[in-house]
Amino acid sequence: MRITIIGTGNVATVLGRLFKAGNHQIVSVRGRNPEKTMALAGELGAKPGSIQQATAVETDLYIIALTDAALQESVMYFNFGNTPVIHTAGSVSRDVLQTVSAHYGVLYPLQTLKKELTHIPEIPFLVDANSDELMQILTKLTASVSSSMFKTDDQGRLKLHVAAVLVNNFTNHLYTMASAFCTEEHVPFDLLKPLILETATRVLHANPADIQTGPAIRKDITTLDKHLRILNQHPKLRTMYLRMTDSIMNP
Repeated sequence: MRITIIGTGNVATVLGRLFKAGNHQIVSVRGRNPEKTMALAGELGAKPGSIQQATAVETDLYIIALTDAALQESVMYFNFGNTPVIHTAGSVSRDVLQTVSAHYGVLYPLQTLKKELTHIPEIPFLVDANSDELMQILTKLTASVSSSMFKTDDQGRLKLHVAAVLVNNFTNHLYTMASAFCTEEHVPFDLLKPLILETATRVLHANPADIQTGPAIRKDITTLDKHLRILNQHPKLRTMYLRMTDSIMNP
């Protein structure tokens, strides 16, 4: 399949690499920053160009991989006629593209993606389309690069986006807070990394609620009190600790 990618950020870069590795042809990369556009196009063996020139491309599919705000600002430049177009945003309706093409939809990668990664992780895709023709295209496209695809509408995708923030962004923020605490208290955060990996591995094979451990689930008031006394010097972390403890004890 001939694909044009609009965007040069993390999602655009990783998807470009993924689809190229899946034997698809990236015919063009269109971006707002000429230097970044040239770099990504060169890597993918594609022709570079500006977003405003995106319609001047012979392609089978346009993939708009821009931030939510940039996506909604940029649609005014596009009129792709009958050529299918999709965006990759988790929280933006597919209908933002309804004036852009007769065939429009969403291909949302449910994964944290960084262009600096030396490998591409497993990526489940959430797909949506306004036509059966485009849904068939997306089904075939995702099957060529992933073993996991889920058809869902705007609301289903948004709900999974919320869940993704909880398990990824919020969890990483807890790691950040724990790392800062360890630094301030002169204890090594690195010793926690095997625990982080073990917890993540367990959730792959069990219901998270069934593997909850710690003083809160045991209602170990003595240990909780000791922890809270240590956290008196870390008020923001203490507040977080109290709220998480209450949520575990009172689900």
